Amino acid sequence: MGSIKNKWLTIWKGFEVKHPKLSKWVYQIFYFFIFSMGVTVFQYLVFTFMPYMLGEKLAATEFMWPQIPMNLLGVEFTWSLLGYNVLPGGAIGGGLGYFISYEVGSFLAQCINFPLQRNITFKSKGNPVYQAVWYFIAWIAISLICNGFNNLWMPVAAEYVAPAVYNLLVTFVTGGVSMIIFFFVFKIIFPEGENKNEA
Repeated sequence: MGSIKNKWLTIWKGFEVKHPKLSKWVYQIFYFFIFSMGVTVFQYLVFTFMPYMLGEKLAATEFMWPQIPMNLLGVEFTWSLLGYNVLPGGAIGGGLGYFISYEVGSFLAQCINFPLQRNITFKSKGNPVYQAVWYFIAWIAISLICNGFNNLWMPVAAEYVAPAVYNLLVTFVTGGVSMIIFFFVFKIIFPEGENKNEA
């Protein structure tokens, strides 16, 4: 096992010497993907189980803003930027219960993701408070974009697929869109090797 690791490190060091910029991108994309997938799995577990913990009362409680009536593929629903439709019969997986689960899962995932991406993926020495503030702002903006997009297709998907598949779709569609946007946000807010005091 040790010899395989040593051979790999030798190959990687040679690649780093020959292609310093490319090797940095490969390293960052690899760790970014690994950590992002890890927190995506975490989010999936929260999205799946937390609505049951919150119960049927919150699942049957409507919380949506703004409320715009829509009809896609024969499914009538209300589109919103924040919140989710109450599922038929107030079933678990919709309403205020799902909104709370989604936001809590997403926020906790970012609390795990932030130090991993900052310290390992991008090896940034920038001001952590400054970076955390910009990370939080980016998370809110990306969450709103993803919520608005999800609320176009999720009500339709809920009519045709099982809850576990539905949560898997929500997790990976949201995660995929977020990952692409976040990678380039991180390249901006996590300048590698810098130790300056940002304004």
